[in-house]
Amino acid sequence: MGTLSYDATLKIDFDDRTLAHLQIVIGAKLRRGEAFYFSWRDEDTTGDGRTTIWLHPALPLVYKYFGSKMPRINPAWIQRLTEAANSNAGLQIVAEPDPVTTVTGPGEAK
Repeated sequence: MGTLSYDATLKIDFDDRTLAHLQIVIGAKLRRGEAFYFSWRDEDTTGDGRTTIWLHPALPLVYKYFGSKMPRINPAWIQRLTEAANSNAGLQIVAEPDPVTTVTGPGEAK
Protein backbone atom coordinates (compact mmCIF):
# COMPACT_ATOMS: atom_id res chain seq x y z
CA MET A 1 0.00 0.00 0.00
CA GLY A 2 1.49 3.32 -1.08
CA THR A 3 0.69 6.76 0.28
CA LEU A 4 -0.01 10.11 -1.34
CA SER A 5 0.77 12.95 1.08
CA TYR A 6 -0.94 16.25 0.30
CA ASP A 7 0.40 19.55 1.65
CA ALA A 8 1.79 17.71 4.73
CA THR A 9 -1.75 17.67 6.19
CA LEU A 10 -3.37 14.64 4.57
CA LYS A 11 -2.14 11.13 3.82
CA ILE A 12 -4.15 8.90 1.49
CA ASP A 13 -3.46 5.19 1.02
CA PHE A 14 -3.61 3.63 -2.45
CA ASP A 15 -2.22 0.38 -3.74
CA ASP A 16 1.12 0.93 -5.50
CA ARG A 17 -0.34 0.21 -8.95
CA THR A 18 -3.08 2.82 -8.59
CA LEU A 19 -0.64 5.31 -7.06
CA ALA A 20 1.77 4.96 -10.00
CA HIS A 21 -1.01 5.71 -12.48
CA LEU A 22 -2.21 8.67 -10.41
CA GLN A 23 1.34 10.06 -10.22
CA ILE A 24 1.63 10.07 -14.01
CA VAL A 25 -1.73 11.79 -14.54
CA ILE A 26 -1.34 14.31 -11.70
CA GLY A 27 2.25 15.07 -12.68
CA ALA A 28 1.30 15.78 -16.29
CA LYS A 29 -1.40 18.26 -15.29
CA LEU A 30 0.72 20.02 -12.67
CA ARG A 31 3.67 20.30 -15.09
CA ARG A 32 1.36 22.26 -17.39
CA GLY A 33 0.44 24.55 -14.50
CA GLU A 34 -3.13 23.21 -14.31
CA ALA A 35 -5.03 23.10 -11.02
CA PHE A 36 -7.89 20.61 -10.62
CA TYR A 37 -10.00 18.60 -8.18
CA PHE A 38 -9.11 15.06 -7.13
CA SER A 39 -11.81 12.95 -5.43
CA TRP A 40 -11.83 9.43 -4.04
CA ARG A 41 -14.06 7.23 -1.95
CA ASP A 42 -13.03 6.90 1.69
CA GLU A 43 -12.49 3.56 3.37
CA ASP A 44 -15.30 2.06 5.43
CA THR A 45 -13.24 2.64 8.59
CA THR A 46 -13.40 6.42 8.09
CA GLY A 47 -17.10 6.69 7.34
CA ASP A 48 -17.42 5.40 3.76
CA GLY A 49 -17.80 8.92 2.35
CA ARG A 50 -15.88 10.84 -0.30
CA THR A 51 -13.00 13.27 -0.04
CA THR A 52 -12.11 15.96 -2.59
CA ILE A 53 -8.94 18.05 -2.62
CA TRP A 54 -7.80 20.91 -4.86
CA LEU A 55 -4.49 20.12 -6.54
CA HIS A 56 -2.35 23.09 -7.54
CA PRO A 57 1.28 23.26 -8.74
CA ALA A 58 2.25 25.26 -5.62
CA LEU A 59 1.05 22.57 -3.18
CA PRO A 60 3.56 19.85 -2.28
CA LEU A 61 2.75 16.21 -2.99
CA VAL A 62 4.77 13.18 -1.87
CA TYR A 63 4.28 9.73 -3.42
CA LYS A 64 5.53 6.96 -1.11
CA TYR A 65 5.49 3.42 -2.50
CA PHE A 66 5.48 0.26 -0.41
CA GLY A 67 7.28 -1.83 -3.03
CA SER A 68 10.60 -1.04 -4.69
CA LYS A 69 9.58 -2.07 -8.23
CA MET A 70 7.66 0.20 -10.58
CA PRO A 71 4.26 -1.36 -11.35
CA ARG A 72 3.36 -2.01 -14.98
CA ILE A 73 1.65 0.99 -16.51
CA ASN A 74 -1.56 0.55 -18.49
CA PRO A 75 -1.76 3.35 -21.12
CA ALA A 76 -5.52 2.78 -21.50
CA TRP A 77 -5.98 3.48 -17.78
CA ILE A 78 -3.78 6.59 -18.01
CA GLN A 79 -6.05 7.80 -20.82
CA ARG A 80 -9.24 7.21 -18.80
CA LEU A 81 -7.80 8.89 -15.70
CA THR A 82 -6.61 11.84 -17.80
CA GLU A 83 -10.07 12.24 -19.32
CA ALA A 84 -11.54 12.27 -15.81
CA ALA A 85 -8.95 14.82 -14.64
CA ASN A 86 -9.83 17.09 -17.57
CA SER A 87 -13.55 17.02 -16.76
CA ASN A 88 -15.42 19.57 -14.64
CA ALA A 89 -15.70 16.98 -11.85
CA GLY A 90 -11.92 16.51 -11.78
CA LEU A 91 -9.82 13.40 -11.32
CA GLN A 92 -11.63 10.38 -9.92
CA ILE A 93 -10.35 6.84 -9.77
CA VAL A 94 -12.03 4.92 -12.56
CA ALA A 95 -11.93 1.17 -13.15
CA GLU A 96 -8.85 -0.07 -14.96
CA PRO A 97 -9.69 -1.13 -18.52
CA ASP A 98 -8.06 -4.09 -20.20
CA PRO A 99 -4.69 -2.94 -21.49
CA VAL A 100 -4.07 -2.64 -25.21
CA THR A 101 -0.34 -2.56 -24.47
CA THR A 102 1.22 -2.50 -21.03
CA VAL A 103 4.39 -0.47 -20.66
CA THR A 104 6.83 -1.92 -18.12
CA GLY A 105 9.52 0.71 -18.34
CA PRO A 106 11.30 2.98 -20.80
CA GLY A 107 11.09 1.37 -24.21
CA GLU A 108 9.58 -1.88 -22.93
CA ALA A 109 6.10 -3.04 -23.91
CA LYS A 110 4.30 -6.31 -23.31
